[in-house]
Amino acid sequence: MPVDWRADRIGAALCGENPTVLRRLGAGFAVIGDVQFLPGYSVLLVDEPGVQRLSDLPRAKRLAFLSDMDRLGEAVERVCRRSDPAFRRVNLEILGNTDPFLHAHVWPRFDWEPAESVGRPVWLYPADRWRDESFGLGPRHDALRTELGNELDRLGSTG
Repeated sequence: MPVDWRADRIGAALCGENPTVLRRLGAGFAVIGDVQFLPGYSVLLVDEPGVQRLSDLPRAKRLAFLSDMDRLGEAVERVCRRSDPAFRRVNLEILGNTDPFLHAHVWPRFDWEPAESVGRPVWLYPADRWRDESFGLGPRHDALRTELGNELDRLGSTG
């Protein structure tokens, strides 16, 4: 029985078997998030299995990872600004409290978010948002995936 790519997201990305990968960047993989209740949610995965925190990387690789995080954040911002006039901003987070590998969350935020959630961290959204299949990543997100990937390419070529 094949191993689920979710059990080793970085290893699966390195083998070309992680279906959420948007692009390989300098120090990691830009991936679209498993949930899309905030459309455009993306994650940057470090490209070295076993790296748990930013400080585990040599300084040059740390800076490359942070540069990749900035590039992914700008790509999400540009795509969301074009697609939704209620787009407000992007939140960038390196947390690491749940998954034991270095990754950065890129959360777009919108004016249409519920009043009780808009000013709070995304992690405080009700549990049903995280589990509701209607927010799960699927084929209906293919156009968004394409836009994000194309924007990453444009930003990579400009620098």
